[in-house]
Amino acid sequence: MLRRNRTTFASIGFTALATVSALTLTACGSGAQGGSGDDGVKVGLITKTDTNPFFVKMKEGAEQAAKDNGVELVSAAGKFDGDNAGQVTAIENMVNSGVKGILITPNDSKAIVPALEKARAKGVLIIALDSPTDPQDATDALFATDNVKAGELIGQYAKAAMAGKEAKIATLDLAPGVAVGVQRHQGFLKGFGVAEGDIACMQDTGGDQAKGQTAMENCLQKSPDINVVYTINEPAALGAYTALKAKGLEKKVLVVSVDGGCTGTKAVKEGKIAATSQQYPLQMASQGVKAVADFAKNGKKASGYTDTGVTLITDAAKTGVDSKDTAYGLEKCWG
Repeated sequence: MLRRNRTTFASIGFTALATVSALTLTACGSGAQGGSGDDGVKVGLITKTDTNPFFVKMKEGAEQAAKDNGVELVSAAGKFDGDNAGQVTAIENMVNSGVKGILITPNDSKAIVPALEKARAKGVLIIALDSPTDPQDATDALFATDNVKAGELIGQYAKAAMAGKEAKIATLDLAPGVAVGVQRHQGFLKGFGVAEGDIACMQDTGGDQAKGQTAMENCLQKSPDINVVYTINEPAALGAYTALKAKGLEKKVLVVSVDGGCTGTKAVKEGKIAATSQQYPLQMASQGVKAVADFAKNGKKASGYTDTGVTLITDAAKTGVDSKDTAYGLEKCWG
């Protein structure tokens, strides 16, 4: 996808020691933490980070599913969003430890593929969660939100909310090479009915709140008349809101986002974010763990794409755009 008028992360070199130290490795079984499942089956979970609330909830879902299915969960997380080297190390460690399957949210959709191919060649079931690999068939299966649809929903909502008023749009994206960010961005453009060249300002945020604030400040310097802001996730949206509020623009600029976490849904209720597309990471992880447990028991591999659902959440519904209110969103947030 063509990218213009935005910053990107600088490449950072890491030694092998730094890569290993960037990982958080834990194991928890169906009984006490660190114990084995009833039949000795190990399931690996590798998330992008262990600090983002989205991945915290995903891990919680995997832990509960491991208990329910009598398997042992071994988890790892990179120190930062984009840590492909850390994920490669985690895959190698898990394969060596004898996992039956690995669930992964890839930091780099293309760069992770060789490590996944090596694991699959050794008989390990590989399931992507949330973000597909590139190509998607580099994994056995994908359990994820339809991220294009998630972006399209908030694009449709933003278009309806503008009610014919000329839009000056800023997009606060994720980072190059990450399929989930590209898909949401493209979905938003499709839903709003605009082309890449119509965007006033594009910035990368890594899904980080502080970087979201900086990105919004940069966009306001470039285009002070921005009145619609798409953000990759709710931390970036809250960063944008902080920047807008500092300029007295928080009531004049429409902010839409994706994720539907409890904090983000509260921000919708408070009027900081107009609408968000809610996804369900707990379901992704739960279904993924069960798929590995089933594979261990009967040898049947999960395959293809399983849509884990998305719902537009807003308290200012627009005609022609399906949505639920924040009461529903808070009840369902990341379930």
